[in-house]
Order: sequence, then C-alpha cells, then structure tokens
Amino acid sequence: MPMKCRHIVFSQHAFTRMFEREISPDTVKRAAQNGEVIESYPDDQPYPSALLLFFEEGKALHVIAGVNEAQSTCHIVTAYWPDPKLWKADFKTRR
Repeated sequence: MPMKCRHIVFSQHAFTRMFEREISPDTVKRAAQNGEVIESYPDDQPYPSALLLFFEEGKALHVIAGVNEAQSTCHIVTAYWPDPKLWKADFKTRR
C-alpha cells in the first residue's frame, strides 16, 4: 500500500545519494506516492519510516522515507537501485 504523501521533502543526504546514483527527484516523488511499503520502521525518529519498492521503466527502486502523518509529508532519507545479490527476484525479500 502506498504512503499518504501530499508533500515531499528531500534531505541533503538523499539529494547527494540520488545524484551519485543517477536517480531523479521526479522518480523518487513517484515512488513516495505510488511505491509499495515492503518494510516498516515504526520506531524511527523523528518520524516513523518505511522502505518502499517502486518500478521505474521495469527497474526496481528502493526509497526510504519518514512520514509525518499529521502534515501528510514524506521526508526522503535515501534512494537506491537495489543490488540483486542482496535481494531476491521480487526485490521485496532480502537474501
């Protein structure tokens, strides 16, 4: 189920990693709004966060985002293309 994000906020870390990994902000926005939550981290601070799976042109993308539900804001922590050596073929399950 996708997260409920009306607003998307990128951390400096996320921008740095996205640039290094050639991931566009628009792709990450689509992932935050439409990606599937595959892991939840309810105890993360300052907001509970989740690992999202999204497919861009058939390629799996993982995005970690914290969610401020009161403001419907997703705070993007990082984004990366998952390594098939570390993830099963569904990109939802760690090896």
